[in-house]
Amino acid sequence: MAIASRRVGRTALSVSELGFGGAPLGNLYNALTSEEANEAVNAAYEAGMRLFDTAPLYGFGLSERRMGLCLGARPRDSFALCTKVGRLLAPADPAEIEDTIFANMPPFKPYFDYSYDGVMRSVEHSLHRLGLHRIDILLIHDVDTVNQGSQEATEQRFKEVMNGGYRALEQLRSEGAVAAIGAGMNEWEWCQRFAEAGDFDCFSLAGRYTLLEQEALEAFLPLCAKKSIGIVIAGPYNSGVLASGPVEGAYYNYAPAPPAILDRVARLKAICESHGVPLAAAALQFPLLHPNVVSVIPGLRNGREAASTLALFDAKIPADLWRELKHEGLVRADAPTTTATAKE
Repeated sequence: MAIASRRVGRTALSVSELGFGGAPLGNLYNALTSEEANEAVNAAYEAGMRLFDTAPLYGFGLSERRMGLCLGARPRDSFALCTKVGRLLAPADPAEIEDTIFANMPPFKPYFDYSYDGVMRSVEHSLHRLGLHRIDILLIHDVDTVNQGSQEATEQRFKEVMNGGYRALEQLRSEGAVAAIGAGMNEWEWCQRFAEAGDFDCFSLAGRYTLLEQEALEAFLPLCAKKSIGIVIAGPYNSGVLASGPVEGAYYNYAPAPPAILDRVARLKAICESHGVPLAAAALQFPLLHPNVVSVIPGLRNGREAASTLALFDAKIPADLWRELKHEGLVRADAPTTTATAKE
């Protein structure tokens, strides 16, 4: 199946509507073998996915290394690569590294650095780990309260990056070293702050414009439409619950899903199934109905997940499903639910 492409904002760069989220390559939750990682990337590429997303944080460099090893065998102009800045990795004694959501990590500790020099070092280090000569999309990573710990700390980081790292991003874009710049985070409110403060091409928004949550329609997505900014939706399953359904142990926002979320997902699932549509298919396709969303990038762990994701992406979804979800108050009335390419 051919996967269509969309242009990223006002840039000349186009990306596939379905892309590859690289957090699992960093052993998110559970360790992958190198064979599984290679299989996941290669299967995604062969299936037509042409946007590959990673970050230094994912497995403390492991995701970048694994992704670069696989993609290095492909023609460089045949795919778009996205990575992130804001964290540098310092060698550390494994005994001093605290447990995280990533398993079996390399012996490094990440630390924040959003300065001009820090961003330039981050890009150089990422290129070395990737084994590639260029990055297509470069994103400021995790300047939001969930990662910085408080509103005050996030404000300080925001000032740091806009006074330092943002200048580095602008320079790299003006020199043609990267095609697009933006930010990637878990809170649409901070994406909006960046969109208002600088000249950005795109944002990667994780889990905040999904079948489960559409609050980004309040102000952020209208601003993106006004400024012709592209949006990549990461975490379209809200960390898993929209893929697994409301089962025991389902994850939401990288933690066990609370009862209120499980109840809402159960209602979503029941309506989807009444229309003969898997919940995960509706979750995967819904964000792309917004005209500013250029790609959806679920995390993939192996070739089986790549194949099943492709089937979900190609599933036919009747317009009546979206209408019923809106009627039941499970999808906002102002959420776009029709496009020229909608699969009905």
